[in-house]
Amino acid sequence: MTKQPIAMALAKVVIAAAWADGHLANEEVNSLKNLLAELGQTGGHGEMALTMEDWAELDIYLYSPVGTAERRRLVAELAAVMETPEERNMALRALDRLMAADRVHTEEERKVAEEVRAALSRADAGLLSGLGALLRRSIGLPPRGAHGPNREEFLEEFLHNRVYYAVRVRLGKSPAEGLGVPAIEARKLALAGGIMATVARVNDRVDDVEREKMVQALMQGWELDRTRAEIVAEAAITESDGNLDTYILTYEFSQITSVEERLRFLDALFAVAAADGPITSEESAEISRLTTSIRLESRNFAEAKRRALGE
Repeated sequence: MTKQPIAMALAKVVIAAAWADGHLANEEVNSLKNLLAELGQTGGHGEMALTMEDWAELDIYLYSPVGTAERRRLVAELAAVMETPEERNMALRALDRLMAADRVHTEEERKVAEEVRAALSRADAGLLSGLGALLRRSIGLPPRGAHGPNREEFLEEFLHNRVYYAVRVRLGKSPAEGLGVPAIEARKLALAGGIMATVARVNDRVDDVEREKMVQALMQGWELDRTRAEIVAEAAITESDGNLDTYILTYEFSQITSVEERLRFLDALFAVAAADGPITSEESAEISRLTTSIRLESRNFAEAKRRALGE
């Protein structure tokens, strides 16, 4: 657990400020992570250091842009947990370091940094904990937890079903609602999309024919229309480029599907593998591993492979 709540609150505000122009390149993400790691060593004996669990939680803020309402909520929460002038000054120094970092700064980023600085500077950190909501209103900050988007409500799905979360971000609403299927089916197809994408990416890239096979499998298996199936497929392919934990994907898939569903799914995996030509030994080995991971037997793999080869 975080030794001090301010560590996470400060980290989230720093990330939100960096999102001001709606874009974070990979090098900017790495720069931010280095900055946050360095800040973790500024609190004396490492009291501000972040744990692995903290970093996992912060990833949800690095994943997609932080809008104005959500950013102001995070600033309000940071102001609420500051208990000493030293903590406030540390937060202000973190903003200064963010803006001083060797990266291109847009006008939006400068404006946001000044907005955050002004809000924190007006906050009397020594009184915040005692005066609570009254003081937060007096300095122009909204009541803690009373407004603004909070993506942490979806942290569990971000950690355990990344494709499902990616679909949520793309649709701007619940995947079940956006895809027009029951919630349990929306979770299944997101997991299925992620697993198929791992097969398609065995050769380090996903060809158009492999993408099309994924779309067809999603349309046939869950009766999605093409537009919705393409949304899921694109989310899965994007997330498969370094973000997917196949152990989590396959474990979750095995928990919410029947044996019959998983047996049919093996055919879809082989169809994806065969889309761009003969099934390679690497693709076969990956499907064999996935077969075990989704709690099926080696004979099920052998039978599905024979069907795929037309034997």
